[in-house]
Amino acid sequence: MQTWIRRGAIRSSGTFCTGVALMVVTLFSWSSPLTGIPNSTTATATSVDQNSTNNINQPRWIEIDLSEQRLRAWEGHKLVYSYRISGGKRSTPTPIGRFRINSKYRTHRMRGRGYNIPDVPYTMYFYRGYAIHGAYWHNRFGTPVSHGCVNLPVKQARNLYNWAKNGTLVVVRK
Repeated sequence: MQTWIRRGAIRSSGTFCTGVALMVVTLFSWSSPLTGIPNSTTATATSVDQNSTNNINQPRWIEIDLSEQRLRAWEGHKLVYSYRISGGKRSTPTPIGRFRINSKYRTHRMRGRGYNIPDVPYTMYFYRGYAIHGAYWHNRFGTPVSHGCVNLPVKQARNLYNWAKNGTLVVVRK
């Protein structure tokens, strides 16, 4: 009986230690994409030059016009997609500037002050915790209602997600 208890304890302690080790590694290797969200209306990406949008020679790029609440996807000067969006509210604005898509997730949990949304579809981060993504929780596209991200209907977000690559230029203007 004591041998059986000892074997069970050894087996349990090994599983426990492995679990603790995995949690520690995960804790130190994971960083939230929402850290450091600025509370200003403008932001710039230093890795992208600051020329006007007329001089864009990128094969594929995304233009977000906040005054029109519209996203346009371009291949050079040819319009590929044009979608109504929901940008950031006045209290939580979408950053203005030139950025690049730096990570893409088929689904992603988004958390911040006043929201915690699981399974956000077709998420493409372009600046700190700001992303272009599908929004299944509202249908108010054309109106600024987000916490700074660029919301699209899910089907349109899927099209854009499949079309854009990491590194795709994103130009956001008022």
